Amino acid sequence: MAPGEPASIVVQRRIEWSDTDASGAYHNTAIARFMEAAETALLDRLGFLAEVYGRLPRAHLEVDFLRPLWHRDLVDVALRVAAVGRTSITYGVEVRRDGEPCARGRSVAVLLDRAGGRPVPWPEPYRHLLASAGPQRPERLV
Repeated sequence: MAPGEPASIVVQRRIEWSDTDASGAYHNTAIARFMEAAETALLDRLGFLAEVYGRLPRAHLEVDFLRPLWHRDLVDVALRVAAVGRTSITYGVEVRRDGEPCARGRSVAVLLDRAGGRPVPWPEPYRHLLASAGPQRPERLV
């Protein structure tokens, strides 16, 4: 773990049949699911997933699709904290196959006091971890 760097993680996923569309390439919604899987792994590694789970809905999502992915491709989903606002968090993500970027995106979530509730400020210990915990142990399939 490199202190002082924003928190980040790499998780591996396979493009499964349910991730593809009629063309055989991955469906655009797969990237959002991969982002959320990486976010879950990151918050779990940081030790506060249970405290924020269900209280961190998306406020914004954008993705650039650079190259197609196909059924059974193995991808690395690299997620990093790009910014921690008062009540929000912004993640940057890159999805790579064999080191080659296939999609890049950004996701913004807002911390709520309860599911469906109102935005609340990030507790200082969480803010500190998000901003400075550095790369976390990856989650590899192979």
